[in-house]
Amino acid sequence: MFKAYFETLANCFKIEELRGRIWFTLGLLVICRVVALIPIPGLDGSALTAAMAAMAEKQRLADEASGGGGMGLLQMYSLFTGGALERCAIGSLGIMPYISATIILQLMTAVVPSLSKLAREEGGRTQIIKYGRYLTVVICLGQGFVMSMGWENPASVFRGAWTDDFGQLVAEPGMWYRIQTTLMLTTGTLLLMWLGEQITDRGVGNGVSLVITIGIIARVDQALQDTYRMFQEGQHIFMAFGLILMALAVVAAVIAVTQAQRKIPVQYAQRAVGRKVYQGASSFLPLRGNYAGVMPIIFAQAILMFPQQILGGLGRQLAPTAEGSGFMFSLGEFLTSMSDWFVYASPTYLTIEGLMILFFAYFWVATQFNETQIADDLKKYGGYIPGVRPGVATRDFLHHAMSRLTLAGGLFLVAVAILPAILYKSFNVPFSVGSFFGGTSVLIAVGVMLDTMRQLESHLNMRHYDGFLKKGKIRGRNG
Repeated sequence: MFKAYFETLANCFKIEELRGRIWFTLGLLVICRVVALIPIPGLDGSALTAAMAAMAEKQRLADEASGGGGMGLLQMYSLFTGGALERCAIGSLGIMPYISATIILQLMTAVVPSLSKLAREEGGRTQIIKYGRYLTVVICLGQGFVMSMGWENPASVFRGAWTDDFGQLVAEPGMWYRIQTTLMLTTGTLLLMWLGEQITDRGVGNGVSLVITIGIIARVDQALQDTYRMFQEGQHIFMAFGLILMALAVVAAVIAVTQAQRKIPVQYAQRAVGRKVYQGASSFLPLRGNYAGVMPIIFAQAILMFPQQILGGLGRQLAPTAEGSGFMFSLGEFLTSMSDWFVYASPTYLTIEGLMILFFAYFWVATQFNETQIADDLKKYGGYIPGVRPGVATRDFLHHAMSRLTLAGGLFLVAVAILPAILYKSFNVPFSVGSFFGGTSVLIAVGVMLDTMRQLESHLNMRHYDGFLKKGKIRGRNG
């Protein structure tokens, strides 16, 4: 089996066009890593790297309300930037602002009639992409300014976990430093966005997704170091085999669910267009098992990053005002206790995260999957589902089928999302290690690899070469 894969890999480099696309993609991905390594002038990235490593080693990621929440936020964001955040690099914002802008426009296209009409017009998609770039600049300017203020006063981010031993990050604080840093961070994100678009147009795979994936893969060395350190501290060797088997099982499950689909049979009746008669044909309508992809997890985790910080900060400000008594002190204590509900890996956190993932899975399907339009198009072109009347009955059938698929896919997303938290809380597995056994990183990495392999497969099949996916294809329910 491995020999066949190596032969297929060699075939990729035999095709001149495909070889050029592969080297072009690899070259731009190297530039993306360089962007994540170049520090912003006037910032001491080594101090932040040492501080985050020290705090992670002391297991204050989420157990202590004073510093755990901020540390969890930073480590999670640093995972998607490939470590650029903790190095104070020009790529510290990563590609996430562009993804956020794209998601916002996709949702607005589904609910705003003018954007929906623009998307159906010729050249409308190109205009919407331009709007996404403009919105990316606005998001970068806002996030970059906030990030520059956080670097200027790191104690406010880590809330007591930052000590004088770590030193100051900014050499010359002030408004000019904030403006300069904001512009550099915005430029870094726009450069990553442009590189990703170039990979999509002239390389192999989805460029933006590959930029995120290369950042996730870049953290593998830290995960291996933390794993080695974990077993040095007394973990049993059988746990290592358990983690390896779990990783393989999670990847296999993600591949199965990502490729799974239910094939709805569609029959087209014989029809005449002018003087030409089109014969009837049989086809199918594929409904993906995980239609929402990784979006529900991104939405849920993005929202849950902030309640603990906001409630904890308000509680600490209100509690001292009444000197231990009175309404303000009681309110401050209540808000502080509420912030403990949102500590990473706590039962309340996992419950809320699971419910939010299910909600956003249905929300994404409701905004992106238009069963009414599909039913109308089938009726317009003479297609029907056997045993189901065209029109309203077809719409209701598709809605019911998609609702059941969304429930199954949402429950799978919940299981994958909470797995790293369970490993962290119950088995003392570090966050950097557990993040490779579930959550957003696994879904993104596996999905991107499958998409890249499919594109390579299409290039090889056009030249009559055997591809990667020759065997083991997952069949639909009625396939």
